[in-house]
Amino acid sequence: MACNANSSIKCTVTQCRNHAENSNYCALNSITVGTHEANPTQYECTDCMSFERK
Repeated sequence: MACNANSSIKCTVTQCRNHAENSNYCALNSITVGTHEANPTQYECTDCMSFERK
């Protein structure tokens, strides 16, 4: 996916299809953040639900 960086969404996950290739930003207009925990208490408990593997 060749996209422009969205300077409002920082991202370092280069394995994601939505990563802006030349910078540490997401190329989507918006993302969805979710959790894999019943009661999240730390940032490690959250997930980017907009992730798509390259």
